[in-house]
Amino acid sequence: MKLKFIGLLLMATPVFFSCKTETTKGDLAEAEVEVDSTFDYKVEEFADIKILRYQIPGWEDLSLKEQKLVYYLVQAGLAGRDIIWDQNYRHNLKIRAALENIYANYQGEKDNQDWQEFETYLKRVWFSNGIHHHYSNDKIKPGFSKEYFDSLLSDTNTQLSGEAYDVIFNDIDSKKVNLDESKGLLEGSAVNFYGEDVTAREVEEFYSKKKSPDPARPLSFGLNSKLVKENGKLVEKVWKSGGLYGPAIDEIVKWLEKASGVAENEQQGKALDLLIQYYKTGDLKTWDDYNIAWVNATEGNIDYINSFIEVYNDPLGYRGSYENIVQIKDFEMSKKMSVLEDNVQWFEDNAPLMEEHKKDSVVGVTYKTVIVAGEASDASPSTPIGVNLPNANWIRAEHGSKSVSLGNIIEAYDNAGSSGVLEEFAHDEEEIRLEKEYGQGADKLHTALHEVVGHASGKLNPGVGETKETLKSYASTLEEGRADLVGLYYLMDPKIQELGLTDSWENTGKAAYDGYIRNGLVTQLRRLNIGDDVEEAHMRNRQWVSAWVFEKGKKEGVIEKVSRDGETFYNIKDYQRLRELFGELLKETQRIKSEGDYEAAKNLVENYGVKVDQEIHKEVLKRSEQFKSPPYSGFVNPVLVPKTGDDGEIISIDVEQPKDFASQMQTYSRDYSHLPVE
Repeated sequence: MKLKFIGLLLMATPVFFSCKTETTKGDLAEAEVEVDSTFDYKVEEFADIKILRYQIPGWEDLSLKEQKLVYYLVQAGLAGRDIIWDQNYRHNLKIRAALENIYANYQGEKDNQDWQEFETYLKRVWFSNGIHHHYSNDKIKPGFSKEYFDSLLSDTNTQLSGEAYDVIFNDIDSKKVNLDESKGLLEGSAVNFYGEDVTAREVEEFYSKKKSPDPARPLSFGLNSKLVKENGKLVEKVWKSGGLYGPAIDEIVKWLEKASGVAENEQQGKALDLLIQYYKTGDLKTWDDYNIAWVNATEGNIDYINSFIEVYNDPLGYRGSYENIVQIKDFEMSKKMSVLEDNVQWFEDNAPLMEEHKKDSVVGVTYKTVIVAGEASDASPSTPIGVNLPNANWIRAEHGSKSVSLGNIIEAYDNAGSSGVLEEFAHDEEEIRLEKEYGQGADKLHTALHEVVGHASGKLNPGVGETKETLKSYASTLEEGRADLVGLYYLMDPKIQELGLTDSWENTGKAAYDGYIRNGLVTQLRRLNIGDDVEEAHMRNRQWVSAWVFEKGKKEGVIEKVSRDGETFYNIKDYQRLRELFGELLKETQRIKSEGDYEAAKNLVENYGVKVDQEIHKEVLKRSEQFKSPPYSGFVNPVLVPKTGDDGEIISIDVEQPKDFASQMQTYSRDYSHLPVE
């Protein structure tokens, strides 16, 4: 589960892993991690995107063996880059190859609007890992004509025809992920997880017949395959060595085997070996074994996420998108936040849930602030700011989970500059003051509570299936909203000050509540086009949480809707009552999950999280015209450059920053294209 970055007010919304030797924390554990205050975080802006860069503080404090481990894990992630492109849409690789060939070879006039539009289109496609917007899922529309594109193809001797050519300009496959059941969850989705003639009903019937050897420990059916029809029968094309995506997976395995050879300790090495075995076999029992080994690998300086993990891009919630995040532990910040790990049972015991939905014992929960050293695929260029894994409920209940906050990513966002949105949409000066004084701290604490306490909280009733089976297309937004609500409930609790997490629980809570309601009801609408419904899971959950508490508190005047000089604001009048409402909604949301109540989930999301007040939307877009800062941000990755001795062995690894966004994307396509374009 990921926590995505909102990017509007710089507020939080939008973890996986052979001589094996035991190692100690060494110098890094005691190192004071500092960042370069002169560092330039901004790279460039185009369309609705801001490209940033991040530092890897503490790199020089790692041993060479640890640096090698990081390097090999980063290479493993990049080796699978083509996979996410093909998962996102069946023609993406072919279109990317054509666009990049034009970009590299065109010698004609570039000082004109047409070329600038082409360049912007290519950068948007790079950023989204395909031709559909990374957040709205809408197909990206080019700002140049067919005629101009034809001239570019001709001038550079680039071949692109048929569906792959037509889809750039027509209305076919207009939505990567469609969650409107009236349009067909699969029929209306362009994502490449299913054959074009496969229906949602057929998928549900197919998986309803699959039985796990141990019903109490259900396998993650569908996670690592494409479901297609062959001779009229449904068949899974498994993503593994020798199977679908085999050439790229073989490259991933090659680098993971190198990583296994420099593992920090036996448990980490065991997890890596199981991940390699999983890639080679595609066996879902091995996937579970790997997750258990990975969640128990808590020692050492280096950790990572790698494989087919999050299911947000599957409208049916079965198939995982390929991603990679490599991370170095920030021991200083992790130590400060360790109180959350130590008190997670207190939070569970005191949560406003039905007693039968509380866990008697929350086991194996760890929380770390980490320094990202590299990201790829579904985690790049657009990145989460927090992650909590594994996703399987039974593994979380029996073995625990890992939560991480991506510290240097958040630090880069914080230093990227203010957009002025706060001053425009905050109700009054007190709201602005609270945000400026407590907002960043509140955001980080909400991220931690969301990931550590939220996703670890609650349990399913006996006999209730996994949420992808019971809540279906509403599972992701319900889970993200539930975790948000846990965080919101405790942000206004004196306990967080007692634990030393803030110097004022009341001001922290107020800043968090102000920001959440402001974003959920107003500012996130900057991301939508007029007439659009809310589709993205995190946007939906912020809206249904905010809209529900606003409606339920109307009679008591908990949140006041204010119209001033033709502009709309929301003013919280009773923070304590709002906290109670968050608690009531949390109780109901947990009940829905625990009981697998599909109709209640559907009603909650459809009634509060999908439709947009069109008048307010128009107003928000009009008021936002003054802002030059784009609403979305993402990152180029630092480049790890190994130096070798005469024997070919790595003797050092330097960190360099890429020249610009385009050059990094071109380098990635040159060095990590391991799949055919068709």
